[in-house]
Amino acid sequence: MSAGTSPAMNEPFYVRNSLWVAFVALLQVITPAVVVVAVLYALTQTYGEDFDRYYRALAFLVGTLSLIILPVSSNDKPLLITRLLSIIFQLSLRWVAILAIVIIAAYITDFSAEYSARVMISWAVVTPILVIPAMTILQKIRRNITLSNANVRSAVFAGFTSNSFGLAEKLTANPEMCKRVLGFFDDRSTERLGPMGQYELLGQLSDLCDYVKANNVDVIFIALPIPHVERVVKMLDELQDSTASVYYVPDLFAFDLTQSQGGEILGSPVITLCESPFYGFRGVLKRVTDVMLALVGLVVALPILLVLALLIRLTSPGPVIFKQRRYGLDGRQITVYKFRSMYVTEDGEALVQASRNDPRITPVGRLLRRFSLDELPQLINVLQGRMSMVGPRPHAIAHNEEYRGLIKGYMLRHKVLPGITGLAQINGCRGETKSVEDMEARIMYDLEYVRNWTPLADLKILLMTVVRIFYDNKAY
Repeated sequence: MSAGTSPAMNEPFYVRNSLWVAFVALLQVITPAVVVVAVLYALTQTYGEDFDRYYRALAFLVGTLSLIILPVSSNDKPLLITRLLSIIFQLSLRWVAILAIVIIAAYITDFSAEYSARVMISWAVVTPILVIPAMTILQKIRRNITLSNANVRSAVFAGFTSNSFGLAEKLTANPEMCKRVLGFFDDRSTERLGPMGQYELLGQLSDLCDYVKANNVDVIFIALPIPHVERVVKMLDELQDSTASVYYVPDLFAFDLTQSQGGEILGSPVITLCESPFYGFRGVLKRVTDVMLALVGLVVALPILLVLALLIRLTSPGPVIFKQRRYGLDGRQITVYKFRSMYVTEDGEALVQASRNDPRITPVGRLLRRFSLDELPQLINVLQGRMSMVGPRPHAIAHNEEYRGLIKGYMLRHKVLPGITGLAQINGCRGETKSVEDMEARIMYDLEYVRNWTPLADLKILLMTVVRIFYDNKAY
């Protein structure tokens, strides 16, 4: 992942509960429109007015305006830490703006006489009384979901400076950012550093990488001065064997910057050096898309799944589903499902990859592997949140441990969920890896996917996967 900035830095990383976040976010968008139209309809019925074409036209207008205008946004700081009074004030102003548009439209079209004054005045007053509490409740629900322990990421700082200490204080004071600060690393002693508040000096800078790997630290903020750039580069090189996200916290006051642009977290300037592309709502979008596609895939493929399960059971001894331990998001172990295609079910410290004419493959298994049908049970892994439809293919743990020490940046592929298919697979990098060079080619595509992900790229990969199945000579 190349250095850059992300507009989503001020959003939490939704490790879990993405579907609930998406559901509440959807409610935050549509609830105002539903309430606005429902109140208008209810008042016409209450006052004995006919909900005729004029009221229906008004309902369409205000419903559309509500979808566009009423959902509250925040440009200067995360919405989750925006004070409720500010949200209420914004909602009130936006409702006044909608009323102004309605009045102007009625005046221009000369339809004002078609509406009951009692209905319109009551509607103008009652609607915000219902919309504002509904939106504040949804905001609190979304906040509670976000604050789930599953979303919290551990963070450490390399370098104790006024900037890094200030950012640590902000992160601690705003739990909505879902980062738990563990402490600092610095070569100076606590006596030289001075007061560190509630934070602990965890060790020297040379201890950082071992600590990160031993404690599965999720985020690292590097706050070393610019003259130490060689040390920063060395540290980044050592961290490539971890799955930690890395940010650089620059001391901008040391420079005369007139047109600088960069990212920020809670007002503190940062530069993203290594981060998942699925940060904030990009991750929510990815998860919602995965679940929808997996559900559709399972429904469509259900008859095929049943037939294949029966064939496997009748033609060779052993379980229908083969479970294997692999590495998933952030390098954590997951269990991946496949239709059993071999007479053996290997999941040990030493695995032999399948090769052409491999005697371990069953007759039915050869058919399954040729058309990648053995991967279909991984749709369940997608629903479980262990995998994605598209992403780097998960390798067996034995292979992971073998290659992570041989290929620079290997573990960065675990910044995203592993996929049923991926960029490497549609570019011919699948099947047996006979050499380190074969694996390096696969990792090159995996990291390219992580760097350049877009929803359109996922769609293209899925379509190319379907096409490639029928002429892939490496499927065996």
